[in-house]
Amino acid sequence: MNNADQPQGNAFQGKVVWITGASGGIGAALARHLAARGARLVLSARRAEALETVKADCVGAGVSAESVLVLPLDVAATNTMPAAVEAVLAHFGHIDLLVNNAGISQRSLCLETELDVYRQLFEVDVIGQIALTKQVLPHMVARGSGHVAVTASVAGKVGVPLRTGYCAAKHAVMGFFDALRSEVAHLGVRVTTIVPGFIRTDIARNALTGTGAPMGAADEDIEGGMDVDECAAAILGGLALGTEEIDVGKGAEMDLLSLKRSDPVGTFRLMEAMAAEVFARRQS
Repeated sequence: MNNADQPQGNAFQGKVVWITGASGGIGAALARHLAARGARLVLSARRAEALETVKADCVGAGVSAESVLVLPLDVAATNTMPAAVEAVLAHFGHIDLLVNNAGISQRSLCLETELDVYRQLFEVDVIGQIALTKQVLPHMVARGSGHVAVTASVAGKVGVPLRTGYCAAKHAVMGFFDALRSEVAHLGVRVTTIVPGFIRTDIARNALTGTGAPMGAADEDIEGGMDVDECAAAILGGLALGTEEIDVGKGAEMDLLSLKRSDPVGTFRLMEAMAAEVFARRQS
């Protein structure tokens, strides 16, 4: 039985859940599903207008407008985070669950990727997640309870072509939050890493190319991936159970995740062959 099939009861009823990257994709889907489960929500992303649309969806799912706080936030602007945390605490009094979901991807070979692109990936996908967590964590520790989650990726477990920066960032995320889990478990704070495969979102269209420009096009793997609402339901099932690492996806990438765990060397050879094909196509 997968996480989506597990009984969740009222695990999120009345809980204060802060979601970054909530303007679309997995973040917006989580918000809608949590609203239907009676959660109180903080929605953060850079696009305020899109957040208002998600808020309207949440109200339509059954929560009051007062139960949804729209709080625009750029996770790369770490200096704005203390004020953001204080705004959430002023509105709701505490934070039960922080879902670090903001992020960007990449589609470029290392040989064609500018160093600033790697910096941007790390600022958003790693430093931003760490910085917000560090601001929220003391409040959870003071209460003796709380839950911190982060959306990592299969790319945080497997090194795949065209994603050297993204894989590096997601591996870093996995390492940080795994280590954090060990430090805060005895303080009453849980940590969950979410490991999605291909989910049907705009992540490929927004992915950075070697110059830093967005790819602006669909990705066949993403377009054939798991439905985002199915993904959200599975994630919430795992969070409700306190699962430490939630794998979510339905395609061959999930087999690849299993292969990396059981046969790392075989995975290296498979990825090398894939990369050679990619390079050959780009040279033709």
